[in-house]
Amino acid sequence: MKLWGGRFSKPTDDLVDDFHSSITFDQRLYRQDIAGSIAHATMLGERGVIPKADAEAIVRALREIQADFEAGRVTFALDAEDIHMNVEKLLIERIGDAGKRLHTGRSRNDQVVLDCRMYVKDACAEAAELMGALCRTLISIASEHTETIMPGYTHLQRAQPITLGHHMMAYFQMFSRDMDRMRECRRRADVMPLGSGALAGTTYPLDRERVAELLGFSAITQNSLDGVSDRDFVCDYLYAASACMMHLSRFCEELILWNSHEFRFVEMDDAYATGSSIMPQKKNPDVAELIRGKTGRVYGDLLGLLTTLKGLPLAYNKDMQEDKEALFDARDTLVKSLTVFTAMLSACTFNTENMARGAAGGFTNATDAADYLVKKGMPFRDAHAVIGRLVLACEREGRALLDLSLSELRAYSELFDEDVYDACSMRSCVALRDVPGGPAPNRVREAIDQARAWLDAFSM
Repeated sequence: MKLWGGRFSKPTDDLVDDFHSSITFDQRLYRQDIAGSIAHATMLGERGVIPKADAEAIVRALREIQADFEAGRVTFALDAEDIHMNVEKLLIERIGDAGKRLHTGRSRNDQVVLDCRMYVKDACAEAAELMGALCRTLISIASEHTETIMPGYTHLQRAQPITLGHHMMAYFQMFSRDMDRMRECRRRADVMPLGSGALAGTTYPLDRERVAELLGFSAITQNSLDGVSDRDFVCDYLYAASACMMHLSRFCEELILWNSHEFRFVEMDDAYATGSSIMPQKKNPDVAELIRGKTGRVYGDLLGLLTTLKGLPLAYNKDMQEDKEALFDARDTLVKSLTVFTAMLSACTFNTENMARGAAGGFTNATDAADYLVKKGMPFRDAHAVIGRLVLACEREGRALLDLSLSELRAYSELFDEDVYDACSMRSCVALRDVPGGPAPNRVREAIDQARAWLDAFSM
């Protein structure tokens, strides 16, 4: 008979057992579940809610059960439904009546949210560490390429020259925000719900602060109804994971483009590419494409849970069981994607000559040519029009702006002088953008120093 079966006159149908059970996926919460039970039993013994000897026996047995889990010596029972009942069933089988006292003052409703909060706290710290490793890789690449000129793009058209270092540091900003999101998510998950009971607390004199202390929580929940029904912290994690996957996907999209013959800005290492079953010449960026594809999967985890939660009345409802597979899937996808992406990026070879040629084409110095005229006294709108006519003429002749002679330039404006060739060179175009956050090499090096300091100071 099930541990909750006293009120029932017949067993549940096998179909219901299969449909209802969550042990196939929530078994990964066994560490959190056992840790929570050890803390709960310890507190019950200290408060005299159950005999101290029983509490000590429970704790010893739970530690043995955890060792058996980790050694692969435990077979999960489908009819025990979930990890919580499986652990309690094993406990009772080992120590008898003492094990039946463990659930005093506790419900599966507050037990499961405790386990999930502990899991999310660990998942946030894990993700932030992996993001930090990626950020350090970005800093390393940026440090090598503070003066490597490449085209910057808008609308996927060459726009203005920047440096590869500046481009890498743009992604540092994205992933550092992701680290911040994970830190904030962990803070919100760091609230201990045990003691909320099924929805209305308990009549036992529990010491909730003691349980929070034993489990490393910084606070306890303030309302028992909210304590058992809140899954905001899971949504927070899923959003933080989705945002990070979005950044990874954008980066992958660029690497896929850069790896193409049309760009040839980067070459994927053989260890992170695959071939074709029919075309011998192919070297495909499958790792980047998979990460780009898996981003939609994590979005689906977030949207699915938000949709599940949107119509639930207080307090607990069985619908909430649907939170775990979404959480576990997003965590697994994020961890794998961050790990393989960082390794792939570290192994990339950047073709700096092609990048420089790319910046030299497409009139990326047109804005600088307009600024040159402005600095000579021409209003910007007039300068914009002059350079626009110059670009049109150059396009018709297949020439670049600086291919024109000084006399040809002066046919458009007498303000042009010999210094235009230096002022509008690719190197000058980058170096003169010497503002905080800009691509000038000294500003990129400044950003790198700030990034290193930020990472060194970062803590969860």
